Amino acid sequence: MSIAKASTKIFTLNNGAKIPAVGLGTWQSTDNEAYEAVLVGLKNGYRHMDTAAAYGNEEQVGKAIKDSGVPRSEIFITTKVWGTSHKNPEAAIKESLKKLGVDYVDLYLIHWPVELNPNGNHPIFPTLPSGKGDIIVDSDYAHTYELVQELVAKGYTKSVGVSNLSFENLTKLLASPKTKIIPTVNQVELHPYLPQHKLLEFAKSKGIYLEAYSPLGSSDSPLFKDTTIVEIAEKNKVSAATILISWAVQRGTIVLPKSVTPKRIEDNFKTIELSEEDFEAINNIHKVSGVKRLINPDWSPVNVFESDD
Repeated sequence: MSIAKASTKIFTLNNGAKIPAVGLGTWQSTDNEAYEAVLVGLKNGYRHMDTAAAYGNEEQVGKAIKDSGVPRSEIFITTKVWGTSHKNPEAAIKESLKKLGVDYVDLYLIHWPVELNPNGNHPIFPTLPSGKGDIIVDSDYAHTYELVQELVAKGYTKSVGVSNLSFENLTKLLASPKTKIIPTVNQVELHPYLPQHKLLEFAKSKGIYLEAYSPLGSSDSPLFKDTTIVEIAEKNKVSAATILISWAVQRGTIVLPKSVTPKRIEDNFKTIELSEEDFEAINNIHKVSGVKRLINPDWSPVNVFESDD
């Protein structure tokens, strides 16, 4: 039995930047929730904060970082460009920096490989009269990444990457002549019901880290009741969340658990060393449960996820 300890694991990205393996996700943390969550996280040892323009909480995250007393240089900050800003990511990152109250971010990602109408009826989720998303169908994702790459030399971000790219779409991006900087990460949904083993192995072969969002599943997650997870947690006398986060780190992924509850934020930062038997058992859970993608917005007619491998 391993003893759960605060995570000290650091990964080195393909550009030499250091990134804490466990970060605090802030999706769906709004208003004062994000502020309090980030303060609690920093107090308990987190040094990696993940936000996005579309989350609407960059100001709260930035204020908490400033009020925490932790030096900016010790904190790894990630934010993301939204689909309505694909034609002008420089303006978008400037706005994010202003809200965060910092001079640069450590990592800037393209949130989804989907461009949305910047002049639509809503700044985040523009829709057509039919109610479907107002999507720029013939958009060139590689061109957006080409523009994002330029932000490194301009000093707005230390690293760049992508998010929600399937094996097929990541392969296409890497093959594009417009791609001069290999993405440092690809942030995707990852957990034992959606392990994406094929995508992970491919990304590793290209020097790209996968970052796991929703690593604990959804709210009231079935993973917390999964027989295999529960048995391994009980055997090690730790929570199911600790098992899930430990598995994510042990397979070489960066993991971004999200919570606004102080005790859970603290507990989510703890990991153990899983035995080879337990690690493999979790790797194979999806063969019993079936593959389950929990975050899958309707971006039609754009096909974002060709496969779940």
